Amino acid sequence: MPDKDRTIKDFGKQWLRYSDNEGYYGSFELFSDMLFPFLKLEDLKNCKVAEIGSGAGRIVNMLLESGVQHVVAVEPSDAFAVLTRNIRNSEKVTCLKTTGDQLSPYEDLDYVFSIGVLHHIPDPKPVVEAALKALRPGGHFFVWLYGKEGNESYLALIKPLRVLTKKLPHPALASLVWLIHHPLNLYIRLCHRFPLPLKRYLLSVFGKMPPEKRRLIIYDQLNPDYAKYYTRQEAIKLLEDGGFVNVRAQHRHGYSWTVIGTKP
Repeated sequence: MPDKDRTIKDFGKQWLRYSDNEGYYGSFELFSDMLFPFLKLEDLKNCKVAEIGSGAGRIVNMLLESGVQHVVAVEPSDAFAVLTRNIRNSEKVTCLKTTGDQLSPYEDLDYVFSIGVLHHIPDPKPVVEAALKALRPGGHFFVWLYGKEGNESYLALIKPLRVLTKKLPHPALASLVWLIHHPLNLYIRLCHRFPLPLKRYLLSVFGKMPPEKRRLIIYDQLNPDYAKYYTRQEAIKLLEDGGFVNVRAQHRHGYSWTVIGTKP
């Protein structure tokens, strides 16, 4: 059984080492891409929101720049210190060093976000239920998840590799990431000419990142103790089982799922 505490520790160490959110990685352009087609940046203006799994504060700052009224930022790991240091408008943020299932039942939030987090939690249902309780009636839970569809070739490579890499100490894993980064850059160039697997994602998102952020994304794929790749049906069921209605899913760039549900 995957160790939830180990996953929290892994991400804490990761964000302590990779602590900045500069460039396209932390940009409005990328945030708009994440939200499409369910939300626009202007939809968030003056809203009360929460983010589950805030890491180094990347999404929190995106939300603040979108004009939200207040953000509840939830981060259980040692990266909490990085989160509080990176926040640009701290008077509009409440930071909580706890897990997502312990989010308070505010019952007045307009949105709860969890981007790139639930697929690392072996049992995410308590987190989904906590998000439901924190929202006002008619509020929305927005989730981004690894997708199974479109990643078949990638998963055939990454799953056997992760058996090794999730056990590697940081220096060894970081060195391996540098080795992988070079042939991956060649693969991206080939994507400009040929219809290769993951072409849409690599050209639309990954290829826009500076080299250090590309290496971070590779590290992020290889490091965590647990990672689940959701089918569309599983992604929708995750929110429906937590009590959400009108659940919709978008296959983002052919490799992941953005999912949104409404509190009745």
